[in-house]
Amino acid sequence: MKRTAVLHAAGYVGRSLMDVILKHPDLDLVAATSRSFAGQPVAAAHPVLAGRTQLSFSKSLGDPSALDIVFVAAGHGQGAAAVDALRGQGYDGLIVDMSADFRLSDPETYLSRYGKEHPRPDLLAGAWYGMPEITGPPPSGTTLVANPGCFATAISLALHPFSTDDILSACSFAVTAITGASGSGALAKPATHFPDRDGNMRAYKVFSHQHEAEIDQMAPGVDYAFVPSSGPWTAGIWGTAQAELPSGLEGERGQEAVAALFAGLYGDHALIRLWPNALPELRWSVGSPFTDLGWQISGNRLVVGFAIDNLMKGAATQAIQNANLAFGWDDSRGLIP
Repeated sequence: MKRTAVLHAAGYVGRSLMDVILKHPDLDLVAATSRSFAGQPVAAAHPVLAGRTQLSFSKSLGDPSALDIVFVAAGHGQGAAAVDALRGQGYDGLIVDMSADFRLSDPETYLSRYGKEHPRPDLLAGAWYGMPEITGPPPSGTTLVANPGCFATAISLALHPFSTDDILSACSFAVTAITGASGSGALAKPATHFPDRDGNMRAYKVFSHQHEAEIDQMAPGVDYAFVPSSGPWTAGIWGTAQAELPSGLEGERGQEAVAALFAGLYGDHALIRLWPNALPELRWSVGSPFTDLGWQISGNRLVVGFAIDNLMKGAATQAIQNANLAFGWDDSRGLIP
């Protein structure tokens, strides 16, 4: 059993992480931190975990030397601070960071996307960006894994196949993706508070969402325009990517080419479900670790549909996938009953 800690564990991602860790056959949850809930049982913040763990939150981690893995469920800027503190305490074990702080290899890109200087650019070279179905296992000896963003995960998995094909890479995609309220975090904010989302739809950060930098890394050379939107539900990302197929790939020929492309790249991945000639529904993915990808073609028009749970594949279960691979296990271990 790998002794496991979750830092900044009182939020939605922390809850989802602990839920999955408590079900995992090889992970033993021994510590969880939260300043606001320090000294209180985990169930005080997450009643859904009542009866499943006797663990209480601590204000800080203390001595991390006995730990095998630490998940950092912190916001942007806080992730780097947590990693810095762990390394300063001599901890040299595996860290999976959920913030954006180690997702981008170039600190200038971080500055342009997040509007602030990177807090620890000296640590970037040692970080591995882990989107398992695309990047595979981390190199041996990796001790810092950057977990991808939620929009980045869904859209990258939809677009990445086209970056690998000389003909289909010419497609130019119009991408619309809609996320639920939990993507904005546990605290109410202007324009993201659920009473303002209920019965409403709105676009935001049009053509300028920070996750585009991650998509660019995972689907290099693919042209796309991304419109992110806020939806009136709690969990899940649903979207479409539409394009015109290159000449000669209309109709059945296009269907065969796209099906072969997705099956060749993802057919052996247990946590990706492919839906030829169909577009996935959001409800199929919510509460699950799966990415649902489907497509339809009419003439020379292609639409790829995608759906994930933003707190699961978009955060917690992908972090577990990355931990599994770092320990040499199958990436779906502990995630499929």
